[in-house]
Amino acid sequence: MRTLVIIPTYNERESLPRQISAVHGAAPEVDILVVDDGSPDGTGDWAQAASETDGRIHVLRRTAKNGLGAAYLAGFAWGLDRGYDLLCEMDADGSHRGRDLPTLLARASSADLVIGSRWIPGGSVVNWPRHRLLLSTGANTYVRLALGLRVHDATAGFRVYRADVLRRLALGDVESQGYCFQIDMAWRVLRAGGTVAEVPITFVEREAGESKMSGAIIREALVKVTAWGVAHRAHQLADLLPGRSRA
Repeated sequence: MRTLVIIPTYNERESLPRQISAVHGAAPEVDILVVDDGSPDGTGDWAQAASETDGRIHVLRRTAKNGLGAAYLAGFAWGLDRGYDLLCEMDADGSHRGRDLPTLLARASSADLVIGSRWIPGGSVVNWPRHRLLLSTGANTYVRLALGLRVHDATAGFRVYRADVLRRLALGDVESQGYCFQIDMAWRVLRAGGTVAEVPITFVEREAGESKMSGAIIREALVKVTAWGVAHRAHQLADLLPGRSRA
């Protein structure tokens, strides 16, 4: 199956070459699309030069930093237009290990969305401070309670989508970013009748560059998940009322 690994970048000049090498070391047959949001450190220039010597590397250059969700949506559109069967999300900083990619790709033969999970048996994180552990596990617990989402690591950004399921989603309606984008997409897949599988991965804290996590990203996820959860529970309650048709 033709596979495209989408790697969004912003100031990842130091880490991107190592990540691309790790991906192709584990899965030499996959293509990589670098979606660069105008990195001032020359990340886009390096990726462009690499693409001229390696036909498996492609670059989508954007002029503004519009967020993770917008970068992935642009990557999805690029890949779907070119007929890829599997579209993968991976970070540029090495936190998503190339050696884990073949496991996710193999599982995609029987699931519409495969998530590389830190929070199922066999999954783990390396070099995370306690506050990051509490933030991630707490966020995923809240998502499960608010949305009834039966996913242990809905905020995970290492994942594989089958092209067929992406084509069934209204991607033009997705406006979420960061953590919220990953939650939104998993929920959309499930509501569209798709299947979601989780496989354990080891998540390694970045060694170079700066984390893109911010208070704004956390607030967006909290506000949107809460709103979605209220609407979801209200709909469930309405379905229980006498005379309500249960579609």
